[in-house]
Amino acid sequence: MSIGAVFLDRDDTILKDTGYLHEPAKVTLLPHAARGLAALAKAGWPLIVVTNQSGIARGMYGEKEYLAVMKRMGELLAEHGVSILGSYFCPHHPDFTGACYCRKPAAKLFRDASREHGIILSSSWYIGDRWRDVAPAGTLGGRGVLIAKDESSEDARQAIAAGMHVAPNLGAAAKLIIKGAVKAGRR
Repeated sequence: MSIGAVFLDRDDTILKDTGYLHEPAKVTLLPHAARGLAALAKAGWPLIVVTNQSGIARGMYGEKEYLAVMKRMGELLAEHGVSILGSYFCPHHPDFTGACYCRKPAAKLFRDASREHGIILSSSWYIGDRWRDVAPAGTLGGRGVLIAKDESSEDARQAIAAGMHVAPNLGAAAKLIIKGAVKAGRR
């Protein structure tokens, strides 16, 4: 059975962004992240991470380090009963590797996840701390929630203009999604 999912950016959405995070010892969940993800999982939403990792293109770390950070994130989330269905990343940056088809806001990684997990993209939610993280909702027909403490930021203004939600953290975003899904009749 195909269903929608919640697509999440990683840095400054789930994890504290320490700047090109590549050391598992520095992995820290943001406040409200585990609680929000646990609520989404309990409500039946598959959770998928889609992240740009330009540090790989810049030669600052490799795929091995990226995977070690993701493993540590998974361990921390498991302590809260949360598991991530899939993780997709773009290792490119146009200044270092040229143009690619997977760097957000491009839709390739979301479409890959859709094919691999039977996800209906138009029934999905897209969460992140930058416009490029939520912009795929407009392209793919889903709904977006931008994580922003200030609704006057450029990213927040773009999200609001596109009819998307803005929330101060992942816990608040989860409440919006669960409330919206109940209103839409999703069980």
